Amino acid sequence: MSQIVYIIFGVSGSGKTTIGEALANDLKIPFHDADDFHPEANIAKMSQGIALNDTDRAPWLATLADQIQQWRQSSGAVLACSALKTAYRRTLESIPSTYIKWIFLDGSFELIAHRMQSRKEHFFKKELLASQFEVLEKPKNGIIIPIDQTVEELISKIKIALHTQKSQMGLVGLGVMGKSIAKNLLSKKHRLSVYNRHLEGKEEDVALKFVAEQLDQTRILGFDDLSSFVTSIQQPRTILLMVNSGKPTDFVIEAILPFLSEGDCLIDGGNSHYKKTIERTDYLATKNIHFLGAGISGGEEGALKGPSIMPSGDKKAYNLSGKFLEDIAAKDQNNNPCCTYLGPKGSGHFVKMIHNGIEYAEMQLLAEIYHLLRFHTKKTPNEISELFNLWGKNGKDSYLLEITAAILTKKEGNHYLIDRILDKAGQKGTGGWSTVSALELGKPLSTISEAVMARNLSALKSERSLAASKYQSEKTVIQIEEKELLERLENAFAITSIINHSIGFDLISEASNTYNWNLNLSEIARIWTNGCIIRSTLMETISSLFSMDNTSSLLLIPEIITIVKSGLPDLQKTVSIAVEAGCPVPTLSSAVNYLLGYISEQSSANIIQAQRDYFGAHTYQRTDKPVTEYFHTNWKNN
Repeated sequence: MSQIVYIIFGVSGSGKTTIGEALANDLKIPFHDADDFHPEANIAKMSQGIALNDTDRAPWLATLADQIQQWRQSSGAVLACSALKTAYRRTLESIPSTYIKWIFLDGSFELIAHRMQSRKEHFFKKELLASQFEVLEKPKNGIIIPIDQTVEELISKIKIALHTQKSQMGLVGLGVMGKSIAKNLLSKKHRLSVYNRHLEGKEEDVALKFVAEQLDQTRILGFDDLSSFVTSIQQPRTILLMVNSGKPTDFVIEAILPFLSEGDCLIDGGNSHYKKTIERTDYLATKNIHFLGAGISGGEEGALKGPSIMPSGDKKAYNLSGKFLEDIAAKDQNNNPCCTYLGPKGSGHFVKMIHNGIEYAEMQLLAEIYHLLRFHTKKTPNEISELFNLWGKNGKDSYLLEITAAILTKKEGNHYLIDRILDKAGQKGTGGWSTVSALELGKPLSTISEAVMARNLSALKSERSLAASKYQSEKTVIQIEEKELLERLENAFAITSIINHSIGFDLISEASNTYNWNLNLSEIARIWTNGCIIRSTLMETISSLFSMDNTSSLLLIPEIITIVKSGLPDLQKTVSIAVEAGCPVPTLSSAVNYLLGYISEQSSANIIQAQRDYFGAHTYQRTDKPVTEYFHTNWKNN
């Protein structure tokens, strides 16, 4: 990772070493004195009071240029160097000027001569000072600091001068995700202002402490005052909100609004409901403020190293602020950012909501398979981990499969940690929101809804314990040849995952049509191939398939049909085996029931329509009449 090298320069006696050491200590980076890199011949010459010429300085400058390159690649550094001529400074700029900060210590001949009278045991002689002033070419750029002040004052003014350029972006909220996103932005060399509220006894000096923790503090400013925070950002401003969804987001928007200017852009990076994002977009438009709703997936590690980002809103807003999101996003296999403009207001948070729904079902699927193997085949967590790793090598690799395999090997002493975790799961809302949205849009969401309900059922821990004692249920060991079971289970896992993804993408497609979002399913799948929680080999395949057909359901694409048809018997048999053994498999069973219903030309819904007409006169359509006609029957009269 590239770091900044600060070069403190000026004539001998200007205080380069003193100021350089103080600045290095303040920034917590190494300090180097250029004099230490002079060859012996140069030192001997200067000790005799003979001025160096450009020939003498050439190898010295070349050595320093190499060192600067190395320091930039490590932790950065502060270098004290005379660098009197413009040509010398150009030689030292062996790296892009972005990574060098020049700080010139400016003082008069009289002041510096007076200072040098008190210097002892230094090979530079006072009589050479005049020659240095003759050679000196004062800089026109960089930071110029008069030296007629205390060291503390000099350091303070240098730090202020380093921040004279306004921040390129602002970030509100320094929770776990906010801090990781901020570090990500800093690693991409953006100038950043961060804000966190100040609450006595709870959240005190959060922003200032965060700034103090950064190795390079020259590109970050911390605030607990919103007015100063907003003022520190260049216009038109881009401000990312990393706060809790719901009322906290509305509170921050109202608090920051008075300090914004027309054309500024707010980005909501939280898990907001897409309908609230639509409301906020419309509201802020009346204030001439842009608003982007951006779903961010990847957890703490993804936020730090590169998440998948799903932004939507006004395209003009994305053209203004999207570059920051693309810069911090993960990269796909072609090195393109896992972030793209998805569509109009609300669509980004809707897509993130369905991402989380798919995630719920994939997690539940793995949990069910673990449970079946652990308690109904008596495999150890380590053996199940090895099996999951094998499946990954067999082309079924995913982030969730990978971390589940890792989780199962974690021990505390001689005990598997998984055995000490309470079997009671919670949910933050996005899974439930997905189910409600599916009901509103009239689309099935079987695997996702069942995964949400499984979490709700798990929450009834005390009631489940009571019921278990009343029913005296037993965990039956599966009586089937292991090789056959594992082969069927692997196929069942793969087919269920395909069905789950298809269900999620079908709901996205329906929402796109209903709300006129014109979403690109291939692009959505592409930005889910890295950075996010549901990244997988399957997702890469889905992106490729949708690039050729963006309108069909995944389950109707020929390549998928072939895979699902061949694996369906194993899914059916696996569910049957699990249920007979007394092992609940809600996601596996909902997947097979969804698929069997999806591929059945004749469903049972005709009897439902008749029932509805019988008790409520809801009417029905007939197979022997046009679908535009509706009928009612007096069922009580034969």
